[in-house]
Amino acid sequence: MTITKTKQPAFHITGEKGWINDPNGLIFFKGKYHVFFQHHPYDTKWGPMHWGHVVSEDLTHWEYLPNALTPADPFDSFGCFSGSAIEHDGKLWLLYTGVVENQGGETFRQLQCLAESEDGITFKKHGIVIGEDVLPSEYEPWNFRDPKVWRYNDSFWCVVAAKKRDGNGKVLLFKSSDLFKWEFVSDIFDKNFEGAMIECPDFNQELGYILLSEQFQPKEEGSLNVHTSRWHVGMLDYEKGLFTEKARGTMDYGFDLYAPQTFEGAPIVIGWLNMWDRNIPSAEYGFAGMLTVPRKICVKNDRVYQTPVVKTNGGEEMSVKGELVDQVVKGVITIKAQGLKEFNLRLRDNGENYTELYLKDNKWVFNRSRSGKEIVGVETDSDSLAGIRRMPCSNGQEIELTIVMDEFSVEIFEDGNVLSSTIYPPEDATKLTLSVKADNCTYLKEDVE
Repeated sequence: MTITKTKQPAFHITGEKGWINDPNGLIFFKGKYHVFFQHHPYDTKWGPMHWGHVVSEDLTHWEYLPNALTPADPFDSFGCFSGSAIEHDGKLWLLYTGVVENQGGETFRQLQCLAESEDGITFKKHGIVIGEDVLPSEYEPWNFRDPKVWRYNDSFWCVVAAKKRDGNGKVLLFKSSDLFKWEFVSDIFDKNFEGAMIECPDFNQELGYILLSEQFQPKEEGSLNVHTSRWHVGMLDYEKGLFTEKARGTMDYGFDLYAPQTFEGAPIVIGWLNMWDRNIPSAEYGFAGMLTVPRKICVKNDRVYQTPVVKTNGGEEMSVKGELVDQVVKGVITIKAQGLKEFNLRLRDNGENYTELYLKDNKWVFNRSRSGKEIVGVETDSDSLAGIRRMPCSNGQEIELTIVMDEFSVEIFEDGNVLSSTIYPPEDATKLTLSVKADNCTYLKEDVE
């Protein structure tokens, strides 16, 4: 299939052309931030997975490099699925899932493979390092993927998403002394998840959290998507191989966030700014799928907080009394308010089309039902059918709302929470209108450099 890319977001990562989904192997190596991602460069639909590759010095401007991994070997011929990266002995190592067709039993096998690079650009594959001989027999080797690797106390550790035979999703822990020979340690949660499968587990030893994406889980407040990403704050007992959870929460309250991953060596997260089981209108422009802006992450009082990391050129803060009108397609908007009583914001508005954010019952309500090109998913609840998502409001005396806008997306940050969604408005939808009732309110618009 011949693909021509005719449009793209200004500062969000996409493939040069074609399909992308999960971010992989986020790491700072040899003076640059490296982001790999699941990539099908020959179509705007999911297909045989490659590892696309971009680098940046400032987390805002990205340079494309050649695909790092291509599904071309006996151990990954059907796809190089998600994984992670680590630096060791001055080299960059990738631990990823190789997928092959199986000659007997279930159709496929998903097993963990290793690759290395001296320069961070060209990779040498070493094949399977966590195979069926290491995976306990009660788990399905055709649902065994997405390793996240780290180092602790002179050993390498990784968590891998798995599924128990005739059961639900699991997270398994493995240990190695050299990245090549691994041993099974435990099921770190020692429980069944309610979702059919876990994907892309992401453990951070320094901050004490695990990020998980759960497929086909039951609906719950703040999580209406069929597939949802969450954070779990707690502590991993390496001797027992068990993670003790203190608290958990929703990673993103919007329509479009999946597979968030943390940079090795930096408290910064990037996720897939789309969702499974939905159409992606940008396919007509030669690309399908993009990644979120980087988000600085911290843990306070057993809760995960996220703030955007985007390089801007500053701007002039303006006082808002009643209503403010502006023209904005992309950039960063910061709204601060004291004693906020009423709030309504319309973005990418041309009269007929607009994206709306308002405050109701102490929740931010986001509505993309009139944003432009229709986006349809498999969710059947009333909010989803109405194009609505809701996020808690801090209810503080002082509110600071940050909105990161790009050509096809809106990411809304407040009190550490995030609500992210794709939108596809017409080109003439550029108007912004802010209406507030507050004791004091200011508005700041900044361009992304």
